[in-house]
Amino acid sequence: MFNQYIGFGVAGNFAGHLEQAGEAADFITVEVKEAIQPKAIFPFYLPNLESGQLAVYPLSSTIITPPNDADNLQIEPEVALICDVVYNLDADGITQTVAALVPRYFSAYNDCSIRKPHAKKISEKKNWGINSKGISDNLIAIDHFAEGGILDHYRIASFHYRDGDIHRYGEDSAVVGYSYFHNTLLDWIVERMNHQQDVGPTENIAQLLQQSQYPTQAVISIGATRYTPYGETHFLQNGDTSIVVVYDGRRYSADEIMQMATTNDLTDDSMSVLIQQVNPL
Repeated sequence: MFNQYIGFGVAGNFAGHLEQAGEAADFITVEVKEAIQPKAIFPFYLPNLESGQLAVYPLSSTIITPPNDADNLQIEPEVALICDVVYNLDADGITQTVAALVPRYFSAYNDCSIRKPHAKKISEKKNWGINSKGISDNLIAIDHFAEGGILDHYRIASFHYRDGDIHRYGEDSAVVGYSYFHNTLLDWIVERMNHQQDVGPTENIAQLLQQSQYPTQAVISIGATRYTPYGETHFLQNGDTSIVVVYDGRRYSADEIMQMATTNDLTDDSMSVLIQQVNPL
């Protein structure tokens, strides 16, 4: 569905998540202008490449295929923005830099991650092969990505189902609870696309865009919520089910969403739902 879209994620855009995930130390060398600023953007998929791990399409709406050598795989419940990428061109029509991102849709997303403290690059924990990550098939149109827009009313919930028991995995969180949101987030991502360098855990995004032949669309996951105590200490196993729900908080309460997840009744088109089974290849 998105195999011609470039894939990026935002690291550290929800206060407390990196600390819970044991990854805050990875970003000690990353300079930020203010304490709440996200740490970096990272690639999880690069289209139009012939080889390399990031050339493998990792998104699935139904399955998580765990890596063979990791027993510390966690759900990362997020919102993903489906965006157009607009480029600045020179007088000869040659692409120079990213001019803007235009969000068109949003969806529930699982930035499923291996916990590898001190990994050389963020992307090493993000794409280990097919079915590494999750995105809902139910995309919801964005009216305008600014204060008062549709997304301001939405919340993120996530659940872990194992052996007949279901538990909250991430804290039920307002989408407007992201540290950077609206134009502040978009402007910062564009700046990172144009200027982020290959330093420490980060990568040179401008080079990756060039290698990917300047895709005109992108899937951008904008940050994982904080975990509940259960989510912080429980890792995915074969046979588990991961559930991420992005729902309209005006229509449902957190308890109602929990009940709907328990009875497998998450069918309202006003919500974006991602349900993935953990199955080995």
